[in-house]
Formats: sequence, structure tokens, C-alpha cells
Amino acid sequence: MKLLPFLRPLLEAAAAVTLMVVGLRVITSFFTRKSRVYRPTFLRQFALLFWPLLCLGVGLPFLGTFFYAGTLSGYELILLTALAAVVLGFSMPAFVLHSQYYARNLHTTLVFDPKQNVLEVYEGRVRIPFGKKDIARVERVTCQSERLFWSNYTYLKLYLQTGEVLTLTSLLTNLEPVTEFLRNTPLEKKQRWFCWA
Repeated sequence: MKLLPFLRPLLEAAAAVTLMVVGLRVITSFFTRKSRVYRPTFLRQFALLFWPLLCLGVGLPFLGTFFYAGTLSGYELILLTALAAVVLGFSMPAFVLHSQYYARNLHTTLVFDPKQNVLEVYEGRVRIPFGKKDIARVERVTCQSERLFWSNYTYLKLYLQTGEVLTLTSLLTNLEPVTEFLRNTPLEKKQRWFCWA
């Protein structure tokens, strides 16, 4: 069992760094005003991945015993396989969705201020020209269950009159206020078990 003593200091260091980063972020958030510019930030990604990372962090030391599969009995191997299925079954779908959303909205910037009637989308540094009147319809996709690790991964598709489709994912921000802002455009709400954008 030489793997577990090596893994413990690594997990403790990662937890300490994460705690410091989150603590500093919380402290600095008291002195900043609410932003109207949304990008995939570390804090937003951490908030979405908190439970999958926690599940993986708790189950990972036990999954390390697969390296000693030759010394395990059949009963222990069955229990270990069941534990691996539970840990990976809960965390991996969230990681798959997160990576897909990250690839889709890595260079996307959303400027949203409902009080000023502002909704702008930038790809890189280029603003995509459209107004509220240019949106033909809006598709809002949410997860059917609210209790799964990947239920916070939702997306919003804006179908423009030009035929262009803009996809805004929950990696940028909570999309409920944006959906409420676009309530006067034709809105189609869908629910899926797995919100693949």
C-alpha cells in the first residue's frame, strides 16, 4: 500500500491550495461590484465541478487498490468494481459535459445587464452583431433531475434571423436571468437527462 501514503500529501496540498484560492476569492468579492461581463472563470468552473471532484477525491484512494488486484479476493474485487462504477458513474458525466461546454464557450464572452437592456456576445474579441429583435427563437435546455451532479449543466441557444445559432452554456453564468430577459421572444423549453449542447 505504498500508493496511499504518496497520495495523501498530494490531496492535502491540493485541498489547501483550493481552500486558499476560494477564500481569497470570497474576500475579494466583498470589495468588487457585480460584474456584467461573464466568461468561463475558475470560480464558476469550481462551483460546477465541486461535487464531482469531491466524489472523485473520496473514491480515488479506494480505486488505487485496483493496482493490487492480484492480492484481492473475489468478494473484495466485486465490491471494488461496484465502488468504481458508483464513483465514475456519478462524476464522469459531469466531467464530460464540463469539457464539452468548456470547448464550446472557451473564447465566448457574454455581456449582460438587464437594467441597461444590454445583451452582447463576443467570440474572442469580435462582437457578434445582433439585437433582441434579431432573435428568431430561444431554446432553453435543462436537466430533468435536479439531484444529479451534472444537473447544473444547462444551455441556451439563440437562433438568429440570419440562421446563425449562438450557444450559451452554464459555464458562463446562471442562465435563468438571461432566459427571463428574453421572455418576449419565442421560447422553447426542453428537459433532458444529459444536456449535451
